[in-house]
Amino acid sequence: MFREAWGTKASKKEAEFNDFLEKNRMCISMELVTAVLGDHGQRPLDDYVVVTAVTELGNGKPKFYSTSEIISFCRKWRLPTNHVWLFSTRKSVTSFFAAFDALCEEGTATSVCRALDEVADISVPASKDHVKVQGEILEGLVARIVSSGSARNMENVLRDHPPPPFDGADLDLGLSLREICAAHRSNEEQQIKALLTSVGPSFCPSDLDWFGDESVDSHSKNADKSVVTKFLQSQPADYSTSKLQEMIRLMKEKRLPAAFKCYHNFNRANDVSPDNLFYKLVVHVHSDSGFRRYQKEMRHMPGLWPLYRGFFVDINLFKSNKGRDPMALKSIDNAVKDASESSVQQGKEGLADDDANLMIKLKFLTYKLRTFLIRNGLSILFKEGPAAYKAYYLRQMKIWGTSDGKQKELCKMLDEWAAHIKRKSGNKQLSSSIYLSEAEPFLEQYAKRSPKNQVLIGSAGNLVRTEDFLALVDGDLDEEGDLVKKEEVAPATPEPAVKEAVQKDEGLIVFFPGIPGCAKSALCKELLNAQGGLGDDRPLHTLMGDLVKGKYWPKIADERRKKPQSIMLADKNAPNEDVWRQIEDMCRRTRTSAVPVVPDSEGTESNPYALDALAVFMFRVLQRVNHPGNLDKASSNAGYVLLMFYHLYEGKNCKEFESELIERFGSLVKMPLLRSERTPLPDPVKSILEEGIDLFQLHSRRHGRIESTKGTYAAEWTKWEKQLRTTLAANSEYLNSIQVPFESAVHHVREELKRIAKGEYKPPSSEKTKHGSIVFAAINLPVTQVHSLLEKLATSNPTMRSFLEGKKKRIEEKLERAHVTLAHKRSHGVAAVARYGQHLNREVPVELTELIFNDKMAAFTAHVGSVDGETIVSKNEWPHVTLWTAEGVTAKEANALPQLHADGKASRVVIDPPALVSGPLEFF
Repeated sequence: MFREAWGTKASKKEAEFNDFLEKNRMCISMELVTAVLGDHGQRPLDDYVVVTAVTELGNGKPKFYSTSEIISFCRKWRLPTNHVWLFSTRKSVTSFFAAFDALCEEGTATSVCRALDEVADISVPASKDHVKVQGEILEGLVARIVSSGSARNMENVLRDHPPPPFDGADLDLGLSLREICAAHRSNEEQQIKALLTSVGPSFCPSDLDWFGDESVDSHSKNADKSVVTKFLQSQPADYSTSKLQEMIRLMKEKRLPAAFKCYHNFNRANDVSPDNLFYKLVVHVHSDSGFRRYQKEMRHMPGLWPLYRGFFVDINLFKSNKGRDPMALKSIDNAVKDASESSVQQGKEGLADDDANLMIKLKFLTYKLRTFLIRNGLSILFKEGPAAYKAYYLRQMKIWGTSDGKQKELCKMLDEWAAHIKRKSGNKQLSSSIYLSEAEPFLEQYAKRSPKNQVLIGSAGNLVRTEDFLALVDGDLDEEGDLVKKEEVAPATPEPAVKEAVQKDEGLIVFFPGIPGCAKSALCKELLNAQGGLGDDRPLHTLMGDLVKGKYWPKIADERRKKPQSIMLADKNAPNEDVWRQIEDMCRRTRTSAVPVVPDSEGTESNPYALDALAVFMFRVLQRVNHPGNLDKASSNAGYVLLMFYHLYEGKNCKEFESELIERFGSLVKMPLLRSERTPLPDPVKSILEEGIDLFQLHSRRHGRIESTKGTYAAEWTKWEKQLRTTLAANSEYLNSIQVPFESAVHHVREELKRIAKGEYKPPSSEKTKHGSIVFAAINLPVTQVHSLLEKLATSNPTMRSFLEGKKKRIEEKLERAHVTLAHKRSHGVAAVARYGQHLNREVPVELTELIFNDKMAAFTAHVGSVDGETIVSKNEWPHVTLWTAEGVTAKEANALPQLHADGKASRVVIDPPALVSGPLEFF
């Protein structure tokens, strides 16, 4: 990179650059795009790197450079950057999102860059052309919220820092990344050493960070787990350390899903002494839920440092020469306070850094079908078979909100891919790291078959000319869809667990993603004994998990095969995705629907069940006697068992948990649990539960799933179990009072299940944007008003009355919607359509001034009005509302009516005064 940019000055500039970074406490984040680390969406034509972020540890908290600052910094040091577009007005911003919605299912590098160049206020091309170094398959875009002054700042940067030259473009740059890796394929360690040697001593003066000190035992690279605890207990020597401690302490207190791993810092091996220790701490956030919970804390604590997916820090634990001198500690505290106040004040004076970190990732279907649907589905295809693979890719498309048309196309292609690769590879799974060796030739051949396939695939080999994409029109479809009712594109998603009605020749599984004490067994008993069952004549039976010897779910599968038309109440907790997949598999194999029944709880930030629900479950369990599964008041570790179940749900809040169940099974029944008007959980109950959760975390980190009675914390568990029983007993009146009466809960669940069996159930709305459906922008007019106008004209005009005779019924049948087309992406381009985004859903007045018709078609001439003083201009030469076309005549041909009238081949009826109608501006 430096050799290409600086030529013969590269070594000198490398040294200057690294010295600059260290002195200014800066960090550069880069993305390496290469074929040697495994396949993603498309193998890059050439390996390259781009700078994605620049950070400096200033006074207060880490400062992430703005986009204009990154461009300025990178052009100064001749570092490569990605393509950047700036949208500084409401018009350009709405146009951007509309452009993405129009391209997200077909977009490739050429078409996307062309469209964004047209709608952006500022476009800064990438240092490396994506098409030349990567290819046409574009992973996606990242949209960031920036300050209102960004446009001015960017203009200044582009004026003061023109694109830098490439002084080393004609020089021999040495071995490439691919050549180095190819020369050392047999040994990964040798590969790494060769690469580190290649980058030179300025970037890598030592390989100790990678390989440690070979003179000592390799196991010593990992430091003791107690380092993090010692770090948090230590007095911070500076402000940065105090803020890092604050971040990690909060993450641990809130039990965020993150790992903290410590390693010895071998680069400081010569400085180590018993009173002076050096480590590297690596922080890795495992789940997205951790960020949501942390950001919520940041709103309450503005001084918190931002959290990132993964990062590492150097830690130095030492004993101060001054010991715990009060004056020294006071000096540190004052420094921390001053820096904190400065940080807060700095945030008040300008755009908060946090705002610049609000980002959304927007990915394209042409990339996702390769990485998510083909590559990530390989293990499912080879291990579980084509049916499981189909269920996997259909679920993915449903989650993405893929349009019905694209789902149908992808199903056909992916089914063919599955058959092809299974036939070619047999039972030997194709490696995901080299999957494109097989997928790319398949996709190329598939794309050759039709223009529609070419658009679906995006690019494969050198076959597809992307500039032709937007000119492709399906010949058998009406371009705008008003007049000919297209055959409804059947959604490719598998029939949901709840169809129009659960067919009588199909079965039903009712299962319980709950926790012991949620009353599932009592509920099953009541449902079995209820008069009339679930409202139909299918047999109803249950199987209690605590009475089954061996594995439970295979037993359920056997019962389903024996009695496929029955309703099975699966009386066992089903707490994880592994169980859910087994139930899905049963549904596929035995023509069965499945319905999850869950206790109704608002949950916590990371668990679908709140502490008050957990308290009730524990209270119920500790009141039970002679339980078949021996989980009752006589069980010495009952509290631990419930905590174990509770933590099986950790990582999803209530909304996420319920949404996933609905996505998988199409329905969800909530069993009432707690009264809505209840008082808060008493502090003693809350405290004992939180103590148990903390103890469970300690126990599971050290011992995994070993029983509480056998681990290091056995004594603590015994004490806690006793305190739990005492606390719950002392609050029994409260715990009884907050529960919904059991009879009421049973009645509610039974009625919901009856609705599902009859097909009356509708799952909660999870409204998603329908991507890929934007083809044109138009003003949608009320069809009833258009019909009324036709009748009025027929009454007053004999010519019109004669024309409508025999056609009125056909017009009413064929006119599905009435609209004035403003721009069509195939005729006018994506950018033209996207620019109407600023007026989306706004009411626009339209004057209808005349009717032009002949024996083949009819249309109103339309004059489009204004919104907020701005005239809405149609890109069509003749804005109109098409009313009717004869068989075999497309709506597009109505554009010729004015010329046909001028040639004497069409009639015209003037509407005086013009008819005024209005409708919202919409995308179709």
